[in-house]
Amino acid sequence: MTRKGAIRAGRGDLGIIPGSMGTGSYIVRGKGNADAYCSASHGAGRRMSRGQAKRTYSTADLIRQTAGVECRKDAGVVDEIPGAYKDITKVMAEQDDLVEVVAHLKQVVCVKG
Repeated sequence: MTRKGAIRAGRGDLGIIPGSMGTGSYIVRGKGNADAYCSASHGAGRRMSRGQAKRTYSTADLIRQTAGVECRKDAGVVDEIPGAYKDITKVMAEQDDLVEVVAHLKQVVCVKG
């Protein structure tokens, strides 16, 4: 089976579901939900295209949204700004029938491009 945009979440399977550059990631344990083909999302997912993010946000916005995270904070990565992604907390809440959260990790370094 191909899981496009998903991770394996069979009963007991461990996985990681990343948020964005500024929101951290989740370590999860699958619940084996057959209705979801024993899968879960593989990340927060974009809420806007890369082009829209570049038109909407500035480098100053990127600096503000990634405060406390050591990462590139220049125009070359504005399209990866946290605001361009869905709220990972809501994404996780919407799949609580698919995975159990084992840990929430807050990154301190993000290497991008």
